Amino acid sequence: MNEELLRVEHISKYFAGVRALDDVSFNINRGEVRGLVGENGSGKSTMIKIIAGVYEPDKGDIYINGNHYKRLTPIISIREGIQVIYQDFSLFPNLTVAENIGINRVISKGGRVVNWKEVYESAKEGLSRVGADIPLDAITGELPTADRQIIAIARALLEDARLIIMDEPTTALTQLEIQHLFKTINDLKKRGISILFVSHKLNEVKEISDSILIFRDGKKVLDQEAEELDIKTMEYYMTGRQIDTSSIAYSEPEEAPPLLKVENLTLRPCFSNVSFELKSREVLGITGLLGSGRTELALSLFGELPAESGEIWLEGKKVFIKRVQDAMEQEIGYVPEDRIKEGLFLEQSISNNLVVTIIDWLASKMGIIRNQTKLKTAEEWVSKLEIKTPSVENPANSLSGGNQQRVVLAKWLAGNPKILILNGPTVGVDVGSKAAIHELIRNLAKQGMGIILISDDIPELMQTCNRILLMRDGRIVKEFRREETNEEELHRHLVAAKN
Repeated sequence: MNEELLRVEHISKYFAGVRALDDVSFNINRGEVRGLVGENGSGKSTMIKIIAGVYEPDKGDIYINGNHYKRLTPIISIREGIQVIYQDFSLFPNLTVAENIGINRVISKGGRVVNWKEVYESAKEGLSRVGADIPLDAITGELPTADRQIIAIARALLEDARLIIMDEPTTALTQLEIQHLFKTINDLKKRGISILFVSHKLNEVKEISDSILIFRDGKKVLDQEAEELDIKTMEYYMTGRQIDTSSIAYSEPEEAPPLLKVENLTLRPCFSNVSFELKSREVLGITGLLGSGRTELALSLFGELPAESGEIWLEGKKVFIKRVQDAMEQEIGYVPEDRIKEGLFLEQSISNNLVVTIIDWLASKMGIIRNQTKLKTAEEWVSKLEIKTPSVENPANSLSGGNQQRVVLAKWLAGNPKILILNGPTVGVDVGSKAAIHELIRNLAKQGMGIILISDDIPELMQTCNRILLMRDGRIVKEFRREETNEEELHRHLVAAKN
């Protein structure tokens, strides 16, 4: 019989009268991997914070290791063996690996003087528990994402973690790094450590989890063994509807001249001699592992990282893109992968974010912004992209991840670009928002726009792209036509790029 580690019973939580959690109950056994999925706003983050002691539930009971609590504090939660690894890992990027892993143990002992030998020994012990070999004196912020994640896990284990909550742990990882993480999770499971795996990537949740919880609108709507569930069923319970994941289909003229032509574009050491064409009404995928040069290529086309040589032709005319303003004047838009750091002014209103690319058009001859025109334009785009907000004057940070991404998309669409570059457009968004963004991409292409989609999400590439270019070591090494390939072949070539 499985031994129970944690149980929550009838948990409810309200914020200003808005229901975040409604009578939620579930348990986690020792050595169990529990998947937790749901759309943005379903209550996942609220539940994590209640278990971590950040929020106090309005109703309900919590049992950990047989101890009963009406509410937890962060200290009590940690003492009970609960550790949360958030998406940003909560590490100090300017400190060494040893300092990030070992300093907590030293501080918890209340000493006034740091024993650096003890710090390094603790860090070495933490890394050994996950079977990792990372230089202890390396600066954490300079390490790959996968290594930083291992550091966060090692630190949690030093705190005698019995339950590790992983919040979107694979967002910035390659396929190979994800498999390494899954091996680490399975090793932890064998040692009796429980995992609550929270992710929007349903195929990964199904692969790694023993059982899966699904939240919708603050309620638990499904609790079932992972092997008994398929992706379609998970999508249905998350959203309450069937999600369309059919592939894109266009009626594109075979002899249409290229909208964009790139010849021998080079920016060493990022990429070299890159050549390709993009037609109007086409979605061109560019994929490759981290370090392949795919993002640097996108930034070069957008003028943020100007190429040192090569040529760019737009509608048969040679253009020179040396700065972002040049790209915008050529009607090229760019949606970055990191919407938080690069795509939005989080403290600013939704309306200000939506009109930032057309600010000159909104201004009068005296340079004064026409506020009524700004609000009307913002409301039109909120309606077009179905952005869920009670007011365009609310700050951008009040929105869910999926709605934030729609704001970033709308910001560029407001300028009516001829070419739109999308770098990981559905990273960190839920399945419903992801389907909506894919549908938007389809419609934009049908209307004549040329779209470059950069992603390592193979189903996404197969569902949205006409052609897919594979990059390796800064070069395009293979081209796939969507109708002539499949997910397995594309995955095989993508992973082979690491070997």
